[in-house]
Amino acid sequence: MATLGVNIDHIATIRQARGEEEPDPLEAAMIVEKAGAHGITVHLREDRRHIQDADVVALRKKVKTRLNLEMAATEEMVRFALKIKPDQVTLVPEKRQELTTEGGLNLVKEPERFEKAIDRIQAKHIPVSLFIYPDDRSIKLSAWLGATFIEIHTGEYSQAFRLKGKVDKELTTIVSAAKLAKEVGLRVHGGHGLTYENVTPIAAIREIEDLNIGHNIIARASMVGLERAVKEMLALLQKAKTGRKK
Repeated sequence: MATLGVNIDHIATIRQARGEEEPDPLEAAMIVEKAGAHGITVHLREDRRHIQDADVVALRKKVKTRLNLEMAATEEMVRFALKIKPDQVTLVPEKRQELTTEGGLNLVKEPERFEKAIDRIQAKHIPVSLFIYPDDRSIKLSAWLGATFIEIHTGEYSQAFRLKGKVDKELTTIVSAAKLAKEVGLRVHGGHGLTYENVTPIAAIREIEDLNIGHNIIARASMVGLERAVKEMLALLQKAKTGRKK
C-alpha cells in the first residue's frame, strides 16, 4: 500500500497562536509514529509562521521513521538542510501571503536554481522531491533536473471532489502523470488537500508510493485524538491496496 507521511505543521500553528510551548510538534511526531505512520513531514517556511528551526533539530534527533523537510529552494534553506540532514527534502513554492502552499513549482522559470539546489542536497545523499502539478512538462523537467522523487499536487482533484466537479478527469490526469513519472525514472509521491473522504482513489494508484497528509488528519485529531486519526487514515490506505490501478 502507499505509505503515509503525516504533516504536523498545524500542531505548531496552534502553539504559535498563543506563543506558548504547547502543543509540542515533537510529542505529536512521537504519537504519529506510534500510531504506525511511515514518516513525519514539516515545512520550515521562510517566515517561520509555524515550524521553527529548533523543532526540526529536535525532530531530526528523535524521528525513527522518515523526516521529510519541505522548504523553498533558497540559499538559507539549502544550507539548513545540509546542516540538519533530513531523510528527504521536498522543494515547494512559497508565498508570504498564502495560507498554505497553493500550487506546484514553476520549474520552467528558473531551472538552474532548482538544479543547483538538487545537486547540492543530493551530493550529501539526501534525496530530493519536487512538488509539481501533474503535467508532462513538469514531470519530464523534474527528471532532467535530477530529482529522485516528485510529489504530485493533488489539489485540483481534491477541489473537484469537494465541489462535486470533474473528479474522474482529475483522477485520470494524476494516473497518467504517475505512469509517465515512473517511465522517466522518477519515484512518485502525492499530496495536497487529501482527506478521509477522497484519499482512497489516489492511494489505489499503483505508481504512488507515499502520500503526505496534514490538515485533515490534524483536524480529525482535534475531535478524536491524534493516534486514532492516524490509524483511521492508515486503514483507508490499506483498503485501497486491494483496488490499486494497474
